[in-house]
Amino acid sequence: MSSTDDEQLAAVKDWWQRNGKPLVTGGLLAVIVVLGWQAWHRYQNNQAQGASALYQQLLETALTPSGQADAGRVAEIAGKLKSEFGGTPYAQYGSLFVAKVAVETGKLDDAASELKAVNDKPANPTLGEIARQRLARVLAAQNKAEDALKLLDGQVDKAFAASREELRGDLLVQLGRTDDAYAAYKKAKAALSEEAAVGGLQMKLDDLAKGDA
Repeated sequence: MSSTDDEQLAAVKDWWQRNGKPLVTGGLLAVIVVLGWQAWHRYQNNQAQGASALYQQLLETALTPSGQADAGRVAEIAGKLKSEFGGTPYAQYGSLFVAKVAVETGKLDDAASELKAVNDKPANPTLGEIARQRLARVLAAQNKAEDALKLLDGQVDKAFAASREELRGDLLVQLGRTDDAYAAYKKAKAALSEEAAVGGLQMKLDDLAKGDA
């Protein structure tokens, strides 16, 4: 072997020492990342399927044909959703059902607690707004309309603007602030199409208008 060949071989060995192992390590790391990503997706899918199955049980338990839900069973399933899938939309929708049953059985403190937990850390904006408005109604039923009004401050998604303003109007009526209530109802109506604004909301506006007559 010539000195040139020896030099080339030495250069290759040197390159391998400096770069070969990192390349192999990097290749293995890439494989591990891909396999880990696939495993994570499988895990996520399994989690979603498990949460969906529990949620289906909750629906069947809470929405009975008789209208009488088994409060204990609802709480049990919702508890599993929280412990096994906490922080997910499924778990928080479970809390909404627990709150619904609590209201139906006159346990307003329990309902408020469930709704406050969702409102404080919602899994998504829609859940947050649903919990916010339902919590406001529970507070109103507890004669805490002022506290309920504070929940309705701040920005709101256009999809929920009408329901929030109508709720604000209801709270203001409860507080005897009819002029402010009328203004809130008008805002609610303006956020709806003409077809959607002809029901109960229009009746509330008409009632307040008659009161001023």
